[in-house]
Amino acid sequence: MTALLSTEIDFDQLLQKVHAIGKSVLRVHAADVDAKARFPVESINAMRGLRLLSAYVPESYGGLGLSVTQVAKVCEALGQYCGSSAMIYAMHMIQVACVVHHAQSSDYFRDYLGELVTDQRLMASATTEIGTGGDLRSSICALETTGDEFIVTKQAPVISYGEDADDLLLTCRQSADAPADLQAHVMLRKGEYTTEALSNWDTLGFRGTCSSGFTVKASGHVQQILPETFSKILSQTMHPSAHIWWSALWAGIATDAVNLARAFVRAEARKTPGETPISAIRLGEVDLMLQEMRHNMTAHARDYQERLSSENPDACEEFGFAIRTNNLKLSSSAKLVDIVGRAMLICGISGYRNDSKFSLARHLRDAYGAQLMVNNDRILKLNATMLMIHREA
Repeated sequence: MTALLSTEIDFDQLLQKVHAIGKSVLRVHAADVDAKARFPVESINAMRGLRLLSAYVPESYGGLGLSVTQVAKVCEALGQYCGSSAMIYAMHMIQVACVVHHAQSSDYFRDYLGELVTDQRLMASATTEIGTGGDLRSSICALETTGDEFIVTKQAPVISYGEDADDLLLTCRQSADAPADLQAHVMLRKGEYTTEALSNWDTLGFRGTCSSGFTVKASGHVQQILPETFSKILSQTMHPSAHIWWSALWAGIATDAVNLARAFVRAEARKTPGETPISAIRLGEVDLMLQEMRHNMTAHARDYQERLSSENPDACEEFGFAIRTNNLKLSSSAKLVDIVGRAMLICGISGYRNDSKFSLARHLRDAYGAQLMVNNDRILKLNATMLMIHREA
């Protein structure tokens, strides 16, 4: 597992470019993406233009070599302009991190990282499965291996942007006689699998993620299996990176909501020169909450980065770290709803309207999805179980 870091001056320039495409592309198409629940192709192509899809790939492969904290800043920036586009980017980066952290010992995956950089391939994930109750650590489907070839069939209730991804990382049991929790993580390239729709995606928020359900049927070579078990990949990479980068993009959504509320208060202040509008009091409250949200995310991202840099990936499997990772998700997802709701109170009917320049309708609908992505009740139950065993030093 390798820690990544690029120079600050180059990153500052990159972040400026991210905000530029956010303003000129993501924000321009966000309403249409949301209204039609369509894949934000313009946004992803703009990200490809900045080579953002390989941002976490080490520079030795031609990637940007960003750190965990830098990717978080990119996710936060994108979240200010289109929540669905930012979520797709964060989900893609989680898959990239799985390969970077756990598969560089494989010739196949080293070659893949080079292709990812050159072609700016988009990676999706098929981890959930019908019949497991949302438990990522358990699979029903299994690899069926003959010689060096495998086949697998999986019923996945959710595969975000599954029809638009170039590649798919899928979890399954390592073999037909393996227990449910002995899982493999398998790379499937476009053309090596077929999808049959199980459900559509007509939701309240994050509509552009196009997270429909599919039956996936695939075949491939055993070299496409990541060399580490999925339990290691989940604990050391997927779990912490997901909650950090999701929290970052949620902070971006919250930032835009606060910015709209600030603009509304300023407009109100111009109507009564010399007087501070009563809504400014709420603006102070919501800005404080945003600061706390960002601080929690940044602190945990740094903690994770330090654990990666220590060359001791097992440190990411400690109960205390796992609990804090879960708490970040619980806190960020709750604060997002609260921040956007308070921003709407500041903007009043202007924030409630769909046709207002101060509209917060999309922000609020996206916000409510955050607590449902790995349901907060499930996370709280898991934390309670770990807390009965774990005691902080």
